[in-house]
Order: sequence, then structure tokens, then C-alpha cells
Amino acid sequence: MVIPGIHHITAISGTPRVNYDFYTGVLGLRMVKKTVNFDDPQTYHLYYGDETGTPGTLLTFFPLENAYQGKAESGMANRIGFAVPEDSFDWWVDRIAQHVERFDPPAERFGRPVLTFQDPDGLMLEIIPLSGVETLPGWENGEVPRKHSIRSFANATLLLEDATHTGKLLKTMGYEMTEQDGIFQRYVADNHSHVVAPFLDLQIQPGVAGRMGKGTIHHVAFRAKDEQEQLRWREEFIKVGLQPTNVVDRQYFKSIYFREPGGVLFEVATDPPGMLIDEPKASLGESLRLPPWYEDRRDQIEANLPFL
Repeated sequence: MVIPGIHHITAISGTPRVNYDFYTGVLGLRMVKKTVNFDDPQTYHLYYGDETGTPGTLLTFFPLENAYQGKAESGMANRIGFAVPEDSFDWWVDRIAQHVERFDPPAERFGRPVLTFQDPDGLMLEIIPLSGVETLPGWENGEVPRKHSIRSFANATLLLEDATHTGKLLKTMGYEMTEQDGIFQRYVADNHSHVVAPFLDLQIQPGVAGRMGKGTIHHVAFRAKDEQEQLRWREEFIKVGLQPTNVVDRQYFKSIYFREPGGVLFEVATDPPGMLIDEPKASLGESLRLPPWYEDRRDQIEANLPFL
């Protein structure tokens, strides 16, 4: 039993409309679900991804109008890498320079080009060209031509004081450490030959202080093919001394949560049922979707949500 890669990544943002304009406009992702935080229905939960919100492409946000500015610290994820076709990297360098205020010159990590920049709330993002991702669908009706569109995650980066115990857990999950580049260690998921979200990087940097807030990553979710496999993983995590939650129904997937040894919040989410369970592909993300247990409060919830 192995984890085949990242399912989704969830972050905190500021104003919902600013977040929407950046991720659909500048980055050309599709908003595949507009719903609410199931634990706080007065807050949106926005999902972006490829045409159908395939696991491995889903970036989700809790937008909080008055959120404090956050800063990633040890025990948090701090970077999100997007995979693009190899011949699209220069196109993205030009696009980011034209549309983004905060960006670094192109660099190299693990022998690959990388373009690092920040979204309007300070979340650190990266464009990484990967061989083979051109075969993935992306989103062809967005603001970015399909030829250059983001296809999936390339990686997520965890900021840690020490990698020893996290590395052992990742090995249990089926990841293999393959490279080191300065303070970065690269782990490769079992699905590395299938392109989608293949890498997880560890950035070893002791003594980094910060706080959760807008511009920070809330958690990283990994894939389970179904509920039975998810329950087996839950048992495995308990065996190695972790404390996973009971299964939580997130409507579009089932979830368990736990803190990995370095402090980062991990989730294991099922691939099914997916984004198409409550609206057709042609109109994904166009209307507010609520789980059944909130439908009787729809008018109140809609009235309290900010403009989007």
C-alpha cells in the first residue's frame, strides 16, 4: 500500500474576489467548486484545478476578509509548485513578470528550472517545468492557452527544523528520498511515472518563526483510492504512533487528519466521489454548493458571505 501523491492543498487567503481573479485570471486555473468551509459556513471554501478538479490539481482556499498576514514557520508547508510543460517555462517567466508584483528571477533546484513568486496575499508559489505533463488535460477554456496551462501540482514543500522522523513517515507512505540540493530534500511518490503531483520536498531550516494567517498553507492532503484504503492507512498511522481523526465527510471526498512528526497538518482524502457529484462539468464552480446539512440555512449563509 502506497500513497500515489498529493490530492489537494488548502491555504488561507484574504479577499475572495482578489483570490479568484488571481488564480483564474493570472494562473488560468478553473474554479471547480464554490462552497463553504464545512466547519464555518460563514466562510467560503474555493476549489481551483483542471477541467474537472482531478486529484493532484486541486488548490483550495479559505478566504478570510479580515485575516491577519501569516508567515510560514517550521512545522508548516510553505511552497506550492505547479507543473507546466517543459517548453512553456519561458512563457510563464514573461507572464509572471507582467502580472505579479513579487517574484524572483528564474533559478534552478534539483537540476530543474524553477520560477518563484507570491500571490496577492504573500503565498509562495512556483512554476516548475516537468517532462510528460503536456499529456494531462489542464483547463483549455481559461485565461491561459491550453498549450501553456498548469497541468497539476509538481510538489509541495514542508518547512521543518529536522527531517528525520518526517522522512521515516514518508517512507512508510511509499515516498522515496531521491535527491538533496542544499537545504532541500526531494521525496518522490510511487506515481512518479504517472506525472501527477510526483514530488514532496522538505526544506530544513531550524528556528523559523511565523504564524498562520492569509498567505499560508493550512494543510497538505494525500490521495487514497477509496474509503477502504483510507481506513487501512488510518490503522497504519495509529501503529506508528500518530493520532489520526475519525473519517470526516467533506462531500467531495472523505478525509482523515493528523499532524506528522514535524508538525505539518496532513490529510488523507479519497479520490471519489469528486467534484462532479453535485453539478455538471460544463458549469462547475458557477453556483454556491452546500452540503445537505446546510441547505435549510442557504438564505442566511448566502446573505453573510462576502462578494465574489
